Amino acid sequence: MLTEEKRLGDLGEQLAAEYLVLADYRILERNWRSGHHEVDIIAEWFGEIVFVEVKTRSKGDYRTALEAVDRSKRKFLISSARHYLSMHKLDNPYRFDVITVVGESEPFSVRHFKSAFLAE
Repeated sequence: MLTEEKRLGDLGEQLAAEYLVLADYRILERNWRSGHHEVDIIAEWFGEIVFVEVKTRSKGDYRTALEAVDRSKRKFLISSARHYLSMHKLDNPYRFDVITVVGESEPFSVRHFKSAFLAE
């Protein structure tokens, strides 16, 4: 049985993927995992690989969701992205985006933060 938090997270990732497709992104992977590495969405946008962290909150606003991508999470995403690029022998330019989804029911607020942080 799915917990409410898991259900909301899955819905947020689905809405984020739909948003990206409508914005002309090509989804390469969803919920990509390899060992301890994981990325919510990996997409391609005009040759650039985009690693997307999706944060979903039932209450509050996008800032509380965005703040959840702290230094530790950023380091984890950077490591996961480098692993993905190495595994697939890709040398494309890449970036890290964050998509926040806030709400308990429709209409949800979806915000896309492009290049939300840089590889450290």
